[in-house]
Amino acid sequence: MKMTQATQALLKDKAYINGQWHDANDKAVFAVYNPATGEKITQVPNMGADETAKAIAAAAQAFPAWRALLAKERSKILKKWHQLIVDNVETLALLLTTEQGKPLAEARAEILGGSNSVEWFAEEAKRIYGDTIPTHKADARIIVTREPIGVVGAVTPWNFPSAMITRKISPALAVGCTIVLKPAEDTPLSALALAALAEQAGFPPGVINIVTGDRKAAATIGKTLTSDPAVRKISFTGSTEVGKTLMRQSADTVKKISLELGGNAPFIVFESADLDKAVDGAIISKFRNAGQTCICANRIFVQDSVYDDFASRLVERVKKMKIGAGIEDGVVIGPLINERGVEKVRRHVEDAVKKGAKILFGGKTLERGPLFFEPTVLRDMTDAMAIKEEETFGPVAGLFRFRTEEEAVRMANDTQYGLAAYFYTRDLAQAFRVSERLEYGMVGINEALLATEVAPFGGVKESGIGRENSKYGIEDYTELKYSLVGGIQ
Repeated sequence: MKMTQATQALLKDKAYINGQWHDANDKAVFAVYNPATGEKITQVPNMGADETAKAIAAAAQAFPAWRALLAKERSKILKKWHQLIVDNVETLALLLTTEQGKPLAEARAEILGGSNSVEWFAEEAKRIYGDTIPTHKADARIIVTREPIGVVGAVTPWNFPSAMITRKISPALAVGCTIVLKPAEDTPLSALALAALAEQAGFPPGVINIVTGDRKAAATIGKTLTSDPAVRKISFTGSTEVGKTLMRQSADTVKKISLELGGNAPFIVFESADLDKAVDGAIISKFRNAGQTCICANRIFVQDSVYDDFASRLVERVKKMKIGAGIEDGVVIGPLINERGVEKVRRHVEDAVKKGAKILFGGKTLERGPLFFEPTVLRDMTDAMAIKEEETFGPVAGLFRFRTEEEAVRMANDTQYGLAAYFYTRDLAQAFRVSERLEYGMVGINEALLATEVAPFGGVKESGIGRENSKYGIEDYTELKYSLVGGIQ
């Protein structure tokens, strides 16, 4: 990582609690590595229950004063944070690429997309509307207000280490909540850089707290957040397994909870589709961030009559993809995040081939480094293969064949997940029919990029609870209060 003065200012090696930069109580640390080179970037504190409790106490202490500010006053601070993020986009993008691996252009887009969430919720802070209800008594009036829920415990993933943070904490801050955030162990540096900019923006001590910990410490930090009664809401993005654990742990103190969990997104290509646009969409949806997105196309269903044509066009595009370190010009596929990710991708490819799939392109790691896996296209996929049930989280496109619309919808819905789905068609009636029948929280029709700060993001079934972004996302950080005002005649 090229160390400039700007980079040095945002490259933090301490956690952020109550407006101060802290080591772990026992001075323990863990290293953060560049997945493209294997080189150590820096080390950060390896914290646990005590430090997390300290952060919760700081957030609880800061909450009354923060919620008491006028919405316009909170909005001004959020806007300052937004502008600082925009002003430092190149430094933040370089930092993100260095710790996460994605191409620099994608990192830059993530930073700017995350900043849009900050700006959006800065404005929404002034629009947390209540309601009045026609009274049931002549001498009384009914008023409904929305109030901040309190201290929020947030846990974010490594695949979008900046955008997932701004998406979660911006609405919480806008309505008057305070935050204790645990970033992913692979990518804590983006979180700490955002905290440094938040400090510059003028957030009071205790309003934003960042607790860092490695994979072993994560369970302890999570348990502390879910068990402390001062934390009134948990927001988590990650695996369904961990989400269920946090949900169970939160039950004892009856916390409000938002979960954005695993996906198994279908990508359906009907015979009426514009195949070039469908291929464009498949490239974006399947291979962005090396396939490491929760809304990534995991099962690609292609109608029988256009199956071979689509497969051929997709392979030609995939062959042209440049693979390498994210900071290199023209790179569109970076490394996977760690060896566990590579092993899962390798297992899925080997399982598919063993059960009859054919590799049209790719299928192996590269000499460039142990975390680089070729973008891969498989054909002749069947329900017996692991990809059908498991989220690959890697650059592997498995093509399934279908004959009828009814069969495509049935195959798409045949999963416990329901986060995102995509399909391509030029038949307007079919667009409405299929969209209504897909059991997913988000559906892209002739469109592969779903996320935006103005629309609700989230899933159904075992893909989660609640929504992020938009006016619906901000409501998840509030509680309704009903006040009956009597004796007014």
